[in-house]
Amino acid sequence: MCYPSNRRLVPLQYSHHPVTVAGKTAVVIGGTSGIGRAIALGFAEEGADVVATSRTPEKVERTAEELRERGAETLEITCDVTERNSVEQLRDETFESLGHVDILVNSPSYIARTTVEGATETEWTDVFDVQLRGTFRATQLFARRMDSGSILNISSASTVSAIPNLAAYSTAKGGIDAFTRVAAEEFGPEIRVNAIRPGFVVTEQTKGTYTEGEPRYETIKTRTTNERLAKPEEMTGAAVYLASDAASYTTGEIVTVDDGFLSATFEE
Repeated sequence: MCYPSNRRLVPLQYSHHPVTVAGKTAVVIGGTSGIGRAIALGFAEEGADVVATSRTPEKVERTAEELRERGAETLEITCDVTERNSVEQLRDETFESLGHVDILVNSPSYIARTTVEGATETEWTDVFDVQLRGTFRATQLFARRMDSGSILNISSASTVSAIPNLAAYSTAKGGIDAFTRVAAEEFGPEIRVNAIRPGFVVTEQTKGTYTEGEPRYETIKTRTTNERLAKPEEMTGAAVYLASDAASYTTGEIVTVDDGFLSATFEE
């Protein structure tokens, strides 16, 4: 496309709605490992105060130190999303200590590698209790005290492209997609609810699942633009945007961040 020589090109700016979470307070459930941790640290680097929580005290303490190194005010609170009282305690302590919560990120980490045929009732229930019910519990409890803000859920590409041995996980994540849309309708316009649908990301939980040279890994490479799996921090940009005021007109959306995997076409 050719422009007139006298045309002045001005970069797009958000004068009233900057793409930043500076000055906001975020709670990241599952924020001490994987994608959740990357988002928590990314928010802190952008100027937010962040409470990153999980069930493991050592991880909570270590991540809190990393957040302080980035200038964030934080708290060291463990949380088990399968226990309603634990989520209530997280909410109440955060509001009492930091005054408000502007952003909630639901990124609880739990995967059971099962097929439909081979899954036990316990495995199925455990995955749903952490992933889907945990997201529901946190969203419901925090939304009751948030005057406004953003809730961000973590979905998965497995809700669209079937992945072997992830029957319970994929089904629970599919529920999160539907839940995101319903919650956005109920809590809007004051609270926006969106989700990120990551592609294949190298985390503590996925190490060993995708090994370079194996057929599954090579298939992923051929369907991604950069021919590699993602780093957790590559989900942070989408998270910052969706949590920022720049996304004030975005709610009920499932934003895919997969390097083109789901939309890939193959050459003959």
